Amino acid sequence: MKLQSLVLVSMMGMAIPALAHPALAHEAKGPNGGRLTDAGRYHVEMVAKPNEIEVFVSDAKEQPVAATGFRGLAILVIEGKPQRITLEPAGNDRLKGSSALPVPGNPKGVIQLTAPDGTVSQAKF
Repeated sequence: MKLQSLVLVSMMGMAIPALAHPALAHEAKGPNGGRLTDAGRYHVEMVAKPNEIEVFVSDAKEQPVAATGFRGLAILVIEGKPQRITLEPAGNDRLKGSSALPVPGNPKGVIQLTAPDGTVSQAKF
């Protein structure tokens, strides 16, 4: 009897994270045409362009967050090697960074964001 209860509780515990945010359980397509994923309390959308990336930040209710005061670093695998791209606010709604190498359409890597209050979060792509 105890074993059955333990198995049932374990299975319920594994199901709860899947219900947290079904739209972002895996990468999704964002409103700007990029890939969207979670980064701590934020949602992060990465749009890859030929020699730059743009990053859009939204809150848990999927409302845009002003880029003012944010800093970021993208570490992406480009041509088989990690490339570090510094991200700076570009306008009110995005962070932008340039790459010396052409950025592929769906690069793999991590975006590290530092919010205006100093908290750091990461988005894995």
